[in-house]
Amino acid sequence: MVRILLALDDELAQARAQTNAIADIVAVTDTAEVHVLHVFGDNPEGASVHQIEAVREASDRLTELGVEVNLLEGSGNPGDGILRYAEEYDVDQICVGGRKRSPTGKALFGSVTQDVILGTHRPVLVCGSAADGG
Repeated sequence: MVRILLALDDELAQARAQTNAIADIVAVTDTAEVHVLHVFGDNPEGASVHQIEAVREASDRLTELGVEVNLLEGSGNPGDGILRYAEEYDVDQICVGGRKRSPTGKALFGSVTQDVILGTHRPVLVCGSAADGG
């Protein structure tokens, strides 16, 4: 069984790109377990992960593919939350979103992505969205 932590923000195009990448991975495995995580930076209204459209859409698609899905939520620093849950659930891989960058910025990852890559020994899959051209 492959265990993946799918870290999503609010962007639907990004979530679709990440979900497509996960679908490709689970297509070649016997069983998969995907922990879908949304970390709220600031959540004064007390929103739930179930209210995030990107999370619902990714969860529905993965469930249709026969993947065991576990929804997780956190608050605070997204990079710290991703690393904490990756460790807690002992995932085999972390999937995060990338961002479109200027030519100079393409050499660098976003701060959350960079924090995750540098903060773990686990493989990290960075996915761009179709809107980003990647």
